[in-house]
Amino acid sequence: MKYSLVTLLLLAGIISSLNTLAQNTQTVTGTVIDKASERPLPNVSISIVGTRIGATTDSLGRFVLAAVPLGRHQVSFTYVGYKTVTIPEVLVTAGKQVILDIPLDQQIAALNTVTVTAGRTRKGAASNEFAGSSSRSFSMDDVTRYAGGRNDPAKLASNFAGVANTNDSRNDIVVRGNSPTAVLWRMEGIPIPNPNHFSTLGTTGGPVSALNTNALKNSDFYTGAFPAEYGNATGAVFDIGLRTGNKDQFEKTIQLNMFSGLEAMLEGPLSKKKNGSSFLIGYRYSFAQIGNSLGFDIGTEAIPKYQDVIFHLNFAKSKLGKFSLFGMGGTSSIDMIGADLDSTDLFGNKDEDTYYKSRIGVVGLKHTLDIGSNSYLRTLVSYSYTSNDGEVYKYNEGNPVRQFNTSNATSTTGLRLSSFINSKVNTRFNVRGGILAELIGLDTKVETREDRPDWETIRDYNGSAWLIQPYVQGKYRFTEKLSLNAGLHGIWYGLNETSAVEPRASLSYALANNQTLTFSYGMHHQQQPLPVYLYQERKPDGTYDQSNRDLDFTRANHYVLGYDWAFARDWRLKAEAYHQSISNAPVERTPSGFSVLNSGADFTFPEKAGLVNGGTGTNTGIELTVEKFFSRGFYLLTTASVFDAKYKGSDGIERNSTFNNKAVFNILAGREWKMGRDGRNAFTIDIKLTQSGGRYYTPVDVAASNATGYEQLDESRYNDQQFSNYMRFDTRFGIRLNSPKRKLSHTFYLDIQNVTNRENVFVQRYNRVLKQVGIVNQVGFFPDILYRLQF
Repeated sequence: MKYSLVTLLLLAGIISSLNTLAQNTQTVTGTVIDKASERPLPNVSISIVGTRIGATTDSLGRFVLAAVPLGRHQVSFTYVGYKTVTIPEVLVTAGKQVILDIPLDQQIAALNTVTVTAGRTRKGAASNEFAGSSSRSFSMDDVTRYAGGRNDPAKLASNFAGVANTNDSRNDIVVRGNSPTAVLWRMEGIPIPNPNHFSTLGTTGGPVSALNTNALKNSDFYTGAFPAEYGNATGAVFDIGLRTGNKDQFEKTIQLNMFSGLEAMLEGPLSKKKNGSSFLIGYRYSFAQIGNSLGFDIGTEAIPKYQDVIFHLNFAKSKLGKFSLFGMGGTSSIDMIGADLDSTDLFGNKDEDTYYKSRIGVVGLKHTLDIGSNSYLRTLVSYSYTSNDGEVYKYNEGNPVRQFNTSNATSTTGLRLSSFINSKVNTRFNVRGGILAELIGLDTKVETREDRPDWETIRDYNGSAWLIQPYVQGKYRFTEKLSLNAGLHGIWYGLNETSAVEPRASLSYALANNQTLTFSYGMHHQQQPLPVYLYQERKPDGTYDQSNRDLDFTRANHYVLGYDWAFARDWRLKAEAYHQSISNAPVERTPSGFSVLNSGADFTFPEKAGLVNGGTGTNTGIELTVEKFFSRGFYLLTTASVFDAKYKGSDGIERNSTFNNKAVFNILAGREWKMGRDGRNAFTIDIKLTQSGGRYYTPVDVAASNATGYEQLDESRYNDQQFSNYMRFDTRFGIRLNSPKRKLSHTFYLDIQNVTNRENVFVQRYNRVLKQVGIVNQVGFFPDILYRLQF
């Protein structure tokens, strides 16, 4: 019965597809709006380049291109007084209508006629008008296109310049040498908790993403000096958008993937009147759990169990404005029984039994109200809930009865309100100002007797605190070539009443029609991870040291110089040089090499009390991207990042950061060949090669570990060792089939990861049974599959 929802949706979809008439064409539909004011644009001319197929938008900015042949097409959008936009290689399949929501940028000098220029489409540019340097957009197609991507947005981002992910078992990303905890996740314009299965308090990554990529629209990713509306982050921002469901007809998607699981998605109009309202809902269930239930050998006795749901409801616009309701939720659990584990298991120990489960839920309501002819007020209210519970039992040497060793019960709630007003003052100036208020509640208790003579409570808190962030930002275009984004962001944290004001600015100048030079600066502050704030240590008198709760924000100043050159059709070269100066990082009071800047890429945080904001760090580097966007059946993405990430602890000695990979190189390429008599089908090959420097680490003190029975690091040698270089080669083969008789399409991928079976180091670990240090390697040769059915 537990698969009843998936089974019913699958049967309903198959029956529906069998009753659909034959179609050799498909419909392309969507909406065109003004980029600054978000008002619909009527009478925009839309055409399929190279054909006679065309349409114009109605009074609501909507358009319909009927009977578009299957395959890839260029779609052009032209409007008087606006810059022409051409979207290349739009994929039209039999199983799903294409929905294009396009913003157009108004020219400063309004023209009375349409002027067609040779300007190239700036694909990959961030959708946020206030974005400056170090930003780009990505689409659902990008997430599923690259080899080795595991259907995961974070894995996609690791292909971009300045981003590293050298941990095959998790999707934490290191951006320009910063800890993964420096990343901010947002959905539909409001912060969300860590969107991953098996996540833990304070982290931003995990083994499996809970974000359903089939529900995503074009989203933005920032790697530094981000606009003033983003706060409480010092490293990077994921600004995820959810696509709307089909407003005109019902559509279904069935998908199976080794990592994201078995999925069913349904979308369509909410009203029979087809008034612009729509719904989208998707559900996924762990493939490993299904395989184990069917008796398949999945390669491990510790079965990861997870499932998630995502939805997006859009209601018709009325006098009260436009409303939408969105959300996601997921559960995950795993039991790692030591006796059943392999000695090389990445997470478990053979002398321990570990039981872990986590939950995540987010629901939000978005309201947009037009004010006058060029302004709007947007308000979002959301509620989130996360929990993670774990128990660890240990088998002591010579004793067959296990001992209860660690207990963790943590739940977090978030009530958030975001409201801003956006006004297009004129064709030159656009301004936005607003506030984000978050009430974060936390109920957590962690008790352990590991490496201790008796039970000790290392975290015990039940309360809530406000995080308030006002901001204002504006964009002024002096000419068509020169523009300035500038703003202020404020932040106040109620737990210890710390506050800061942050200036942001980005200047952009078009050297030519296809070349742009930018310089950006931003001051950024971030609160400490909650496990750091709330860690407590028992003192000799029986009381607890809770002074970490007084820690201030960590501060980072970002400086970025960028150059962007579209040197040929569909080709782009982008270079950036940056420097980040970090201060106020938590370190120990007594001289040592410890710094919180090195934590956050695991499930736990260092157990250190009495920290002070005395640490510093620097990240300096250069990045180069050469990219050919997908066109004429071929794409190429090459990125190179050379950087140096250093930090100083309370002893004042400069050391390599844990995340100082020094250099990261990526080469991704893909080719698509048409198949069949009419070219309606396709065969694809994608490859990916990644080379990165190894992480720095602190070696294990074997003598101290043998004496205590637990792993002890040699803290006199912080980060003076480095793992060997990381290298991985992935390749993927795909087939896309469009039914000649029905509105139905199939997609199949075989993704072969780590083709050469290279032994990349995962971690150096102390083995309590053997009383020695060993190396645990990362995932070896691994075939992944994806099958998608749309109808």
